[in-house]
Amino acid sequence: MTLEIAVKAAAGAPELLGDCPFCQRVLLTLEEKKVPYKSLLVNLSDKPKWFLDISPEGKVPVVKFDGKWVADSDVIVGILEEKYPEPSLITPPEFASVGSKIFISFINFLKSKDPSDGTEKALVDELKALDEHLKAKGPFIAGEKITGADLSLAPKLYHLETALGHFKKWSVPEDLTHVNNYMKTLFSRESFENTKPAAKEYVIAGWAPKVNA
Repeated sequence: MTLEIAVKAAAGAPELLGDCPFCQRVLLTLEEKKVPYKSLLVNLSDKPKWFLDISPEGKVPVVKFDGKWVADSDVIVGILEEKYPEPSLITPPEFASVGSKIFISFINFLKSKDPSDGTEKALVDELKALDEHLKAKGPFIAGEKITGADLSLAPKLYHLETALGHFKKWSVPEDLTHVNNYMKTLFSRESFENTKPAAKEYVIAGWAPKVNA
């Protein structure tokens, strides 16, 4: 049975896949589990009535399970794990929070107008912690096998690399070799190629309002 999933369309290109990292997390999970799905692209700047009927708050992603639309990527991924247990993507509890502060640290640094406010150091510290973890436990967060924690982090690292590269001419320090290799590994997976935003320009356009705020 093919699952229907409503995801963000690209800004200015409603027929192309957009830049929502939470949508991509769910799409990655579907791809890794080889679950057939159909993407319904939603123009979030002009939300159609059919979408507001299934997602009154106007949030993506939403997935249809047994005739009922379900929102929130955490909830959706949990249901997918129950309904499609193979291959298991459950992250062992002791590794579940690895890398969890990277995204907010990235956003704080991206929005920062003051080079001395500590936001860059905070991000580098989080990336260093991930590098140390991967050095000890890698290549993935929970070891040899990819799990949900990697699928949650991969789109966020892609946004980090793309947005900071464009707006701040910044990249992950070269000496964080484990993080850099981890990103290369994730971004080159077939599941990532199949689910990443249609072009980096849509990621940049998505972050521009926050940078210019």
